[in-house]
Amino acid sequence: MRVAAIDCGTNTIKLLVLDEHGADLEREMRIVRLGQDVDRTGRLADEALARTFAAVEEYADLVARHGVDRIRFCATSATRDSANAADFAAGVLARLGAEPEVLTGPAEAALAWAGATGGLPGIDPAADGPLLVLDIGGGSTELVLGAGATPDAAHSMDIGSVRMTERHLVPTVAGQPPTRDQVAACVTDVDAALDACPVDPAAARTVVGVAGTVTTLAMGVLGLSAYDRGATHGARLPVADVHALCDRLLGSTAADRADLAWLHPGRADVIAAGALVLSRVLARTRVTELVVSESDILDGIAWSLRA
Repeated sequence: MRVAAIDCGTNTIKLLVLDEHGADLEREMRIVRLGQDVDRTGRLADEALARTFAAVEEYADLVARHGVDRIRFCATSATRDSANAADFAAGVLARLGAEPEVLTGPAEAALAWAGATGGLPGIDPAADGPLLVLDIGGGSTELVLGAGATPDAAHSMDIGSVRMTERHLVPTVAGQPPTRDQVAACVTDVDAALDACPVDPAAARTVVGVAGTVTTLAMGVLGLSAYDRGATHGARLPVADVHALCDRLLGSTAADRADLAWLHPGRADVIAAGALVLSRVLARTRVTELVVSESDILDGIAWSLRA
């Protein structure tokens, strides 16, 4: 049985097609910024829908080409928060023939856990736990803690990279980095969410980071000039290096970031906020390194179809 999984988040939409043996046939990512201005307006913008639907049409062609038997389309933070989610669902159904499933925060966290722990060689939640899976998205961040096949606790917070950028880090002067006050306001917001979070990062013996913010920052810490899944998957990053990179990104402009060889242009305006979220979570842990996993919620969705 061939299966296709689509993960549609606030910033990206990703596709994974697996063959009859569970091997990758397609793994694609498009930055569509579906969650553009959702934090402010409560609605999916027309231009954001158009970008997303164009990507869905591309994915529909790939799914048809591979003769997929089952498909699961999951949408996350931006869609949960939008008043016009029905327009999004209808557009996806018309183009793909599958209706989007809007994941709850706990469901998203469980799939992230399954993807991260099931696809990362050398990590055993029972032996290395308590293990914290940290999933920083565009609209939300999930903390998932456990020491077995299923997590013991999970929580979703509205502190994603796009949301925090739009709320706090849009430059007051064009071409300038965020001001000290803007950064301080963002830190206050992130820390307040973490203070209220029932999942305590300090309980973790091992921290595994997943999704685009973490894998992108891993490229920066490792000094890669181009995306290399083999180099980032399973990489162990010194936490001190992650903090240092966060500080550098917060002190730079979006144009400066866009010139970085390891940074996708579609993330240049939001990566500093994502790095800040990562840094603030890591500051509450006792670990000295961050384990990076390229397997994430997308893999969890695909594997759920084969269960």
